[in-house]
Amino acid sequence: MSGRLVVLGSVNSDLTVRVARHPRPGETLLGGDLSTGLGGKGANQAAAAARAGVAPLFLGAVGTDAVGDTLRSGLAGAGVDVSALLTIDGPSGVALITVADDGENTIVVAAGANDRVDAATVRDTVSALDAGDVVLAQLEVPLDVVGTASASTSARFVLNLSPAREVPAELLAACDPLIVNETEAALIAGDGSPEELVERLLPRVRSVVLTLGGDGALVADGDGVRHHRAPRVEVVDTTGAGDAFAGALAAALARGVALNEAAAAGVAAGAEAVQWVGAQPR
Repeated sequence: MSGRLVVLGSVNSDLTVRVARHPRPGETLLGGDLSTGLGGKGANQAAAAARAGVAPLFLGAVGTDAVGDTLRSGLAGAGVDVSALLTIDGPSGVALITVADDGENTIVVAAGANDRVDAATVRDTVSALDAGDVVLAQLEVPLDVVGTASASTSARFVLNLSPAREVPAELLAACDPLIVNETEAALIAGDGSPEELVERLLPRVRSVVLTLGGDGALVADGDGVRHHRAPRVEVVDTTGAGDAFAGALAAALARGVALNEAAAAGVAAGAEAVQWVGAQPR
């Protein structure tokens, strides 16, 4: 049976410039034209879920500046329900992104309103959800807000541990699945092969999905470990791949799809996302 999908997370204005290579410390490089677009891990994942056919309710905040109005309309235009999106005094979130010719990126985020998402509003919304619903969260909003969401709902809780940080054991225990790449997994599970990382993580979470970039993803739960390989595609920009993966996976779970099949949908979405410039298709 299909359920509702709620995405708790950040929404930013992405300012992106292409460069031949990333600058060294203290170095100035000339880049290409500046492009502006809708971004933030929460917004990216919500838009990816909408592209996958599930219109999510978005929980987050924008500022009272003109950027906030643009972000709100951008989310709505992407097929996301913005009825619960807060407007908070002050600036909206902004991400400064450089993309090199090899497709790799660096990102610096000024959190703005994302850092002031209200925990009480989040609790009131997610506590009304049912067990067949899904909550998808990341870590570009305050950790205590994410913890409140996981502790206040009977819905399936999915956490993308990005940006990587240590999180309380009770938050990990609620994850079904925890979505991590190898760097994020190593932060909380130590160094090791992808198979070793998921084996160490699995006792601490209900299920785990470890993304492997061009090699696809590992899925681990009570049924064992499975490897979903990614199709070979031309890589233009890796900025949106992880968020496209998480959004498509959560959308599939909300439709009632099993985790293994949902991860396959995530791999396909991630492979598609590396073929355009920016976090979302223009």
